[in-house]
Amino acid sequence: MKLRFIQNGYFLLLTFVTGLFYFCFYLVALLLSFTLSFTVVGIPLVIRVLQTTTSFIQFERIQTKIYTDISTDSYNSSVTTDTSDWAQVKLGLTNRRTWSAVFWLMQKFVIGIFSLISAVVLYVMPLMFLLAPILYRYIDMNIFFMQIDTFVKALIVMSMGIVITAISIRLVDGLAKKIGGYTRNMIRQLNR
Repeated sequence: MKLRFIQNGYFLLLTFVTGLFYFCFYLVALLLSFTLSFTVVGIPLVIRVLQTTTSFIQFERIQTKIYTDISTDSYNSSVTTDTSDWAQVKLGLTNRRTWSAVFWLMQKFVIGIFSLISAVVLYVMPLMFLLAPILYRYIDMNIFFMQIDTFVKALIVMSMGIVITAISIRLVDGLAKKIGGYTRNMIRQLNR
């Protein structure tokens, strides 16, 4: 159970990192490539950026399976290579599924921010409560309008930390499953 709690914490932090990466990558890459679209470089750059969605979605599948043990369908990206270059460009730019994948991946930024806040609240706060008998001498602690200035008060806060840790374990597990469900739903919607 302890290993699962730590693994879920990694997953929450990784969700934030990947969400931030997807958002920044697509925002910068698409803005740059669209502003360069009047040159010869811009349109192929847009196509290359849009082709990254398959790799990122496969990474999301693997990450979800490893950390949450939630299996997802494979992502099938249809690529036709037997057409001309301009037909491929037109197909790449007008493919609703690819743009939808970009939207789903960029939307993970909001989920990542929520998971980062949840990780801080559900991991750091119980740890601070559990370490109250050690920390109250070195830092000024106020919990629920109560000044922690004696060892007895610190022990009370530590016992509250034990209860909060037990609750956090359940909440983190549920949150990790919800985020894994987001990946499953994303792939299911994209495969339609």
